[in-house]
Amino acid sequence: MRRQTRAYTRAAAAVLLWSTVATAFELTLRHIDFVGLVLWSSLVSTGVLFLVLVAQGKIGHLGRMTARDWGMSAVMGMLNPFAYYLVLFKAYSMLPAQQAQPLNYTWPVVLVLASIPVLGQKIRLQSILACLVSFAGVVVVSTQGRLSTLRVESPLGVGLAVASSLVWATYWLVGMRDRRDDVVKLFCGFVFGCAAIMGTSVATGSLAIPPWQALAGAAYVGLFEMGVTFVLWLGALELSRTTAQVSILVYLSPFLSLVLIGAVLKEKILPATVVGLVLIVAGVAIGRLGELMENSRSRRAA
Repeated sequence: MRRQTRAYTRAAAAVLLWSTVATAFELTLRHIDFVGLVLWSSLVSTGVLFLVLVAQGKIGHLGRMTARDWGMSAVMGMLNPFAYYLVLFKAYSMLPAQQAQPLNYTWPVVLVLASIPVLGQKIRLQSILACLVSFAGVVVVSTQGRLSTLRVESPLGVGLAVASSLVWATYWLVGMRDRRDDVVKLFCGFVFGCAAIMGTSVATGSLAIPPWQALAGAAYVGLFEMGVTFVLWLGALELSRTTAQVSILVYLSPFLSLVLIGAVLKEKILPATVVGLVLIVAGVAIGRLGELMENSRSRRAA
């Protein structure tokens, strides 16, 4: 199989798996609280990532890490899985999946905004347009199309779903400053994140063996939301000639996810959800196009 074909295969597998997780979140949260779901899914993911390190022969990287590396891992672990999934799963426990999933997808636009003060990047016309289009989508999804009154049924749930995007964007910005192997970074961060989640579970009384349905759901989330899917995606990026050739497949994920939410969870997908999601994805695509154009100009100038 040609290198680029392998890249597409891995990227497609990752996108298909990510498309299932919103449904898995909702099903699992019927049997366990959001803190317990973060705990058990993170433990599964940490174990899977350790096995991946062994399989890839990267265990030796751990012995060469400096104090700064371990400190960076602690910071990243507090962001992901600790803060990100606590906020995200709490949002899913308060909102219909068709509402929480599109709102969480705004993180690429939040990343563009955060990059301006943090990385000193200039704001471009495409970035402004991307933010406005995605924000319009957020308003449509949050109000479920009630634009005349702008009434939001669960302001806290909506706020948490959007806040999860901010946490994820921050995680990416921090990770950009860390040049270690991606799988090593992810595993070490999850070790610290699991420790924090364990402490939170003890403090909140969530440290108990849940029913088998919750364990099965947590195992699925740990495998295909947090663990294996990231490895597949990173592999696709490494194999692909350019990032853009596989990144475009990500735009399919939220729409496939809506199909599963309707089919499995039996949620009636509202027209406002589809319209809002189209606007959010359009904003993300505009921002990505602006980034590619800027990179192209920079290469020509060099």
